[in-house]
Amino acid sequence: MAPGLDYYRSSEPKETPVVQVITVDRSSSESSSTASESSDCLTLSPERPLRPGVYYNPRLDPKNFLDGPLSYDPATRLRQMLARPGIVIAPGICDGISARCALEAGFDCLYQSGAATTASRLGMPDLAIATLNDFVQSAQMVCGLSPTTPVIADADTGFGGTAMVARTVYQYARAGVAAMHIEDQVQTKRCGHLMGKQVVSREEFITRIRAAVIARDSIPGGSNFVIIGRTDSAQVLGMDEAITRLQLAADAGADVCFIEGVKTSELLTKTVEALKPKPVLVNVISGGLTPSFTCKEAELYGAKIIIFSLVSCVAAVHGIRAAMRSLKKTGTDFSSAQGMDPKAFFEVMGLHDVVELDARAGGKAFELV
Repeated sequence: MAPGLDYYRSSEPKETPVVQVITVDRSSSESSSTASESSDCLTLSPERPLRPGVYYNPRLDPKNFLDGPLSYDPATRLRQMLARPGIVIAPGICDGISARCALEAGFDCLYQSGAATTASRLGMPDLAIATLNDFVQSAQMVCGLSPTTPVIADADTGFGGTAMVARTVYQYARAGVAAMHIEDQVQTKRCGHLMGKQVVSREEFITRIRAAVIARDSIPGGSNFVIIGRTDSAQVLGMDEAITRLQLAADAGADVCFIEGVKTSELLTKTVEALKPKPVLVNVISGGLTPSFTCKEAELYGAKIIIFSLVSCVAAVHGIRAAMRSLKKTGTDFSSAQGMDPKAFFEVMGLHDVVELDARAGGKAFELV
C-alpha cells in the first residue's frame, strides 16, 4: 500500500463507522419512499466497495444537527447551518487579507475558491495549474484565522484517482476545512464559467464521490466533514444529465449537490426540486453563466448555499490596479491609501488580538505599537 493510505484501513474494524447502502430504483417513487423503511438492507464497512444504491450514515442524518448551540467544530457547525432555516452565504476569499475582511463584515462561512487560490498564490488562471499542496497550504492559513468558522473549499477533480481523492479529504479535514466540493470535469479542468469544458463519465464521477465518502468515514473518531458533489455537465450534456449526475452523487453519499453554470431561476428551481431533500449549492459570478442572483433570490428558488467565488479577487484587481495606476501617474500612494495608516491596516489583520495575547501571557514586547 502506498505511504499514507494505510490511514484509511482501520486496524480496529469494530470501531469502523457503519453505513447502510440501500438499493433503490429511482424510476419508481414508490420504491424510493419504502426503501428507507425496509429492514432488508446491506450493512457494509467503508473498507469494502460500495454497491450501487443509496448511502446512509445514521450518525450524519440532518436531524441530529437541528438542536443545540452551534458547535466549535467547523464541519459540525456547517451541518447545523445546513439543517436549520436560512441560506448559508459564503463569500469567496483569495488570501488572508480577503478572509480578514469577510470576517470583519460578519460572514459566518467562507469559500476558498480554486480560481481565487490559483490567482492569488500563483498569479495564474484557473486551468488545472494549482496543486493539492497549493490548496491545502492556503486552507491551513484561512482556517487558522477563525477556527470555528466553516470554510468550504474547492477540491477541483480530487487531483487524481481515488487514492488522491482520499488523500485530499484527509488533508483538507486535517487543515480544518469544513467541506469540499469535487467535480466531474476531466483532469485538465478549467473554471466552470469558461467555455470548452469536458467531463468524465458518470461512473468515474461517482467513483470520485465514493472515494471521498469512504475517506471521510474512515477518519478515526467520526468526522462530520461535508462532501459536496459538483457537476459541470449542464453546459456539455444538458441539464437533465446534470441533474441525473447529482442524483447519483447524492445516492453515493454526497451531502450537498452543486450545480455549476445554471442559467435561469427556473432551472435552479427544477434542480432543487429534483434533488430534495439534499441541499443545493449555487455559484454566482458576475458576468458568468449563472445570473447574478441575490442571496434572498437564491433562497427563494430553494438553494441552501450560495457562494460568490470571485467577489474578493475581482475587487482586489480593481482596487490594486487603480492604486498602481495612481502611483504611476502621481508618484505617491497618498490618495489610494484613503487615510489608512499602517496601524489601521494591521488592526484589520488582527493586531489587537496578538497584542492582547502577549500581554495576558506576561509579555512586554508589544506594550507600545
